[in-house]
This record gives sequence, C-alpha cells and structure tokens, in this order.
Amino acid sequence: MAGQSLPCVGAALPLASWPLPLAVLLPSGRGLLGPGKCDVRHPCGAGPGASALRSLPRGPTGTVHPSEPSPALPEGPPSPSPSPLPVSAPHPSPQSRPLKTRELREPVLSAAIATKMAQFHGMEMPFTKEPHWLFGTMERYLKQILDLPAPGLPQMNLLETYSLKDEMGSLRRLLESTPSPVVFCHNDIQEGNILLLSEPENADSLMLVDFEYSSYNYRGFDIGNHFCEWVYNYTHEEWPFYKAQPADYPTRGQQLHFIRHYLAEVKKGEIVSQEEQSNLEEDLLVEVNRYALASHFFWGLWSILQASMSTIEFGYLEYAQSRFQLYFQQKGQLTSFHPPS
Repeated sequence: MAGQSLPCVGAALPLASWPLPLAVLLPSGRGLLGPGKCDVRHPCGAGPGASALRSLPRGPTGTVHPSEPSPALPEGPPSPSPSPLPVSAPHPSPQSRPLKTRELREPVLSAAIATKMAQFHGMEMPFTKEPHWLFGTMERYLKQILDLPAPGLPQMNLLETYSLKDEMGSLRRLLESTPSPVVFCHNDIQEGNILLLSEPENADSLMLVDFEYSSYNYRGFDIGNHFCEWVYNYTHEEWPFYKAQPADYPTRGQQLHFIRHYLAEVKKGEIVSQEEQSNLEEDLLVEVNRYALASHFFWGLWSILQASMSTIEFGYLEYAQSRFQLYFQQKGQLTSFHPPS
C-alpha cells in the first residue's frame, strides 16, 4: 500500500465499494493528504482547518503495516446489530468533529466510547482470528530499527538505554500470563479517531474512524491503549508538537466507570450477580493496565522507527522516550495497582 494513491474517502463508503483494504477507510484521520487524493505515507495536514485536526501522524510509512496484508472488509453487516464501523452511516455533518484529549475524561463521553468499543469488539470479521498482530508487528519494528544505517545512532542509543530487546521478552511473559480474549480491535482509539456527530448522549453520538491498524488482537490492548491516550495531546503547536500529562492517566474510579459501561454492553441481556460483576471489573482492571504497557512499547518502537523515516515535523524520539518512561513507571506500579480514585 505504501505510496499508492487512492480515491479520497470523506465518509462512509457505500457497500457497493467493498471489499476494500481497511487502510482505505480514513474518513478524517491520519492518512489523508488534502482533498482528492490519499497517500498512505502521510498524515492529515492539508486543507482548511488542518491545524485543528492535527494529531500524532501514525499513518504508515512503507514499513509500518501489520504483519499480514490488510484484509478485505465483509460485503454486508456482520451481525443484525448496528455496526460501529461507518458502513452505512450518513456522511458526517459539518458540525461533526474529532474529540479533544480533555474530552476523553468526561463521564458521558467516556461511557459512550466504552459502549462503542464493546460494539466494535463484538464484530465478526472474515479473516484470521489468531492474535499475531501485536508482537509480530513489534518484532518487525525492532528488527527494522536494528537494521538502520549509521545515521540511526540516536535510535540505537534509545534501544540500548532501555534494553528494549530484553524488555520485550519480559513484556511477552507478563502478557502470556494475563488472560485477555481475542476480539476485533481498532488498536488506535485516541481522540482524533473518534468523531462526535451530535450532542454527546450515547454511543450513537460517536463514530470511530481510521481503521489502518484494526485487526484481531487482545481486548486488553484496545482498552489499555485508549487509557494511555488520555495522557497525550497531539494538538500542541510548539516542538515537539505533543504534550504529555502523565497525571491525566485515568484513575481507578475513572477506569471503573469506563469498564462498567463496557461490560454492560458486552453482557447485555445477561443476568450477572454482584459478586461476578465485581470479579469481572477487578480482572479487567488488571488486564487493561498490563496491556497498557504494550501500548507504550508498541508506539515507542513505532516512533523510533518513524524518527528515521518520516519527514513530518514531529518530535518522534522525544515521543518514544516519553512512552518508554511511562512504560517503566507504570510497570513499577503493577504489583500494587490501586491508582487514586
């Protein structure tokens, strides 16, 4: 897909347009290069209002696709329930907009995001359900970083500082001991990939966009990754063009608020005892905070690689360092995970 020009997709594609690779469906997120053309090597950044939509440029740069080819989307809705994918949704109105980082913590919006994510996770997609994406992609990123020529010295220093090759093995062992169901994941539910279509009342007020990283993956990664995104504001106008507020990582109370709405959608129609509900919540707290480490590790490696490849003005190495610092900080808190309420 790298370097291939595609018809620009401004909203939901009609069913007649399918099947198309997931990377084509970029209604308003990273991957669009102005009106009329899409170049998957570049992030959103052209056209009126681009600065207001600026987010971390995660569009693939030739070598950052998942390990398998982008799968074809199904030719019809995967289930009788409304699909969270913008398949038959109307074109977003002029009033629709991406969320802002600070809005992720608003209780009404957080509940709606949790419900929307649960709906997304409930979809059945017609391709492999083996969860190779996470570690397969990280292993490839690490190999590509190790293969960088001499100009990649700062990146190598970062690898050596954090002993990332050994640390990836440690992370793998931790997650292998952490039960997490394999579901169809978005893998990048940050504020720029959530459109607010109307006044925030429920999940129908939101639309998820930008599916280039979507794959079958561990549930804990999608939720943990979303929690990590509470920390990062990608609309900062000065170098390094992002701002990290580690104190904004959701508290135990905020996480439980999200988890309860997520479970309410997953368990809709089931009778769940109070004891079972409490156990589900506590288990999910452990699961997502362990997988939040994988989010830091994944995007940290991704950012080291981008620093050697991208021409976009963004502090990739600074961002990588921030993600790995938070990785080790949060790893140290896992043995007694009780963030303040």
